[in-house]
Parts: sequence; C-alpha cells; structure tokens
Amino acid sequence: MRILMIGAGGVGDAAAKIAVERDFFDVFVVADYDLERARRTVACVVDRREGERRFHALQVDASSSAEVAALVRLTGATHVLNAVDPRFVMPIFEGCLEAGASYLDMAMSLSTPHPDRPYEQPGLKLGDLQFARTADWEASGKLALLGIGVEPGLSDVFARYAVDHLFSSVEELGTRDGANLAYYRPDGSEGFAPGFSMWTIIEECLNPPVVWEKARAESSGRGVEGGFFTLPPFSEPEVFDFPEGIGPVECVHVEHEEVLLMPRWLEAERVTFKYGLGEQMISILKALNTLGLDSTDPIRIKGVDIAPRDLVAATLPDPASIGPQLQGKTCAGVWVTGTGKDGEPRRTYLYHVADNEVTMRDYDAQCVVWQTAINPIVALELLANGAWSGSGVKGPEAFDAVPFLELLAADKPEGYGSPWGMEDR
Repeated sequence: MRILMIGAGGVGDAAAKIAVERDFFDVFVVADYDLERARRTVACVVDRREGERRFHALQVDASSSAEVAALVRLTGATHVLNAVDPRFVMPIFEGCLEAGASYLDMAMSLSTPHPDRPYEQPGLKLGDLQFARTADWEASGKLALLGIGVEPGLSDVFARYAVDHLFSSVEELGTRDGANLAYYRPDGSEGFAPGFSMWTIIEECLNPPVVWEKARAESSGRGVEGGFFTLPPFSEPEVFDFPEGIGPVECVHVEHEEVLLMPRWLEAERVTFKYGLGEQMISILKALNTLGLDSTDPIRIKGVDIAPRDLVAATLPDPASIGPQLQGKTCAGVWVTGTGKDGEPRRTYLYHVADNEVTMRDYDAQCVVWQTAINPIVALELLANGAWSGSGVKGPEAFDAVPFLELLAADKPEGYGSPWGMEDR
C-alpha cells in the first residue's frame, strides 16, 4: 500500500504520528499547500522511529482535481487520505477517481439548505455529490470510503456493531458527542478555543440539522431518501451523561454525516446526531450568525476581499497548537435504544474517550484531532490486510465492525492500544 495524505494540519499531523508505528504500508506521502508544514510533519514522524524512510513531503493545491490526480500518478499512491477541511472534498475525490486511487475522507461533500423550506426539507445533503458518482467508482473497481474519522467514522462502526451483535431491532441510532475540555491562555486565565476547525464548526452547527425516520421513508415512496427532514439549529436540547468523569452535557441537533450514512446500510426507526456544544459555544454561534460573520461570501475590506467566516477562523488559535493549553477529555459514541437479542428492552451507549493529557504525552497531539486521526489509519490497515474490501462509494457501516474494534483496542504492537467502552443504562 502506498498512501498519499493530503493535509498536514492538526488531524493530518496526528495521523502521520499514529501511522509511523505501523508496518502495513510501503510509502506515506504527506502533501500540503504549505510545503514547509508537510516537511515539519515528516521530520517529526521520522524522529519517532529509528531508521524510518517511508515518509515524504510534497506540495499540492487541494482545490485542483487535476493537480491531485497528477500527484496520485507521480507518487503511485494506491490510497489517498483526505485530511483537509470539507471545502476540498470534491476536488480530491474527483482527482482520485480520475487517477485510479482509492479514497478516504473524514467529512463529506458540503450541503446547501433548501431554498424555500430550510427547516423542514433538506436541499443538497452532505455527501450527495459523492453518492451521485457511485456507479463511476464501482466501474473503476476502487473504493471511496466516506466519513472515516471519529464522528463520522468510529460512531458508524459502533452503530454497525450494535445492530449486528446487541439488538434485534433498533428504535434510534443517536450519535452523542460531548467533552469537558477547558482551554487556558498562557497567563492561566480560561479562554475560548475550539478543538477543531472553527470554519467547520460554523458550517455544521448553523446549517439546518438533518434527522432520518423510517416511517417517513416508507410513506414517501422514495426509499431511504424520503426519510430525511430538517429542523432549526440547536433543536431538541437534551442533557446526556457522558462516561469516564465527563458527566452531564447539554446536547442539541447538529447537521452531521452519520445521519446521512447510517440509514443506507443499517435498520433503525430513527437516526440522529446531537453535539454537546455548551452554552458558551451556542451563544458565540448565534452572535456570529446575527452579525453575518458566518458568511462565506467575500466582502471587500480596505481593498482586500475576505469571507467573514475565514476572518473569524483566522482570529482563533490554531487547533493543532492548543494541546498544551487544553485540559480534559472528549467522548464520541452512539446511544442505541430498542430491543436486545434477548427480546428485552435495551439502551446502550457505545463510546470512545480520549484524554488530552494522554494524547499530548504519547503523540504531542491534542485529543480532539488525535481521536479523529486514529480511525482512518485503522481503516487503511484493514484495507491493506484484506479484512475490509470493496468498491464504490461506501460508509464505515458498510463493513464488519468487529475487525475494526478489535484492532483499535488490542494492545500495541498488535493493535492500537486504544480501548472503547459500552454502558447499558
């Protein structure tokens, strides 16, 4: 396997640090628009393993599918890992298809709200542009594995495991994400810094959240596609109790890929995603929206065209750099309700927790980006050893969950030494 990873930001840098410990690939190219940033990542990972020579740094413009295709051919990449933000999904996706490489991402192609009824009906949904190319990917014999980060990604694997092994019927597959992370400025005062791209947070949280219901799908006559509907941002708040000391966090509906992926492969009455944003983040997002600072349309400021959202993101600390100033844990998981294999009612939370102290100590990566980064590397190893295989456009729940969860949790060096948990409530 020859891997080309596009993006050397926080997630890409963490992914390379995780990958260097593994032996399943022959070449790992780190490509970024900023060549020096790619070189820093490569230099860091090479220092982590004596005699390491598989990693190389190159420059790429991820907005150009032609340039991505050319780089795939130049490097002989068999698999491309997209580690940049969702704006660049389609050029990388199309470049891989053109050049004949399999593709993995951690976030799907962007959505566009319904022009007239945004809080009732979806417009262009997350991933629609990618699923529209399914036949082309199947014809190519290559795989486009969508949403294989932590959420989406590990959450979808948990859902597949629950459907296959824990439940005879499922009422709801509800992804629930929460944390107790706190950011401290150099002077010791508590400040505000998101754990991942503020650009993406604004996109996810201010777009109309999508929910899927089986009853709607069946009554629509349109199959799975008829089951999707939208709500206003921050709808249906609930307090969810997260494990391992995180505790209760208020969660709200957020637009997210799991809702667009799970119904395509898994049987459930309802699919949702709720995120523990917290009062501060919700207030900030509402203020940005009120002021128009969430817009991606450039405006001219003193002779320079700049999108307000880009400006907001640029003013905040780089998520890749805040690890030393973070404290706490983050939790990703799926809350599953329904009937167990024994015929009795069952309510189970399957989850994975990352502790910032541990990820900084072991990988010099803050916990949010590290928890995202480990999952595509596990998936690539499963594709390399044949435990996972296929072609076309698929989500993580299209594959057997057991090999993934076993490899993730197994002690090093056989596995990744990152256990997951399960609570019946």
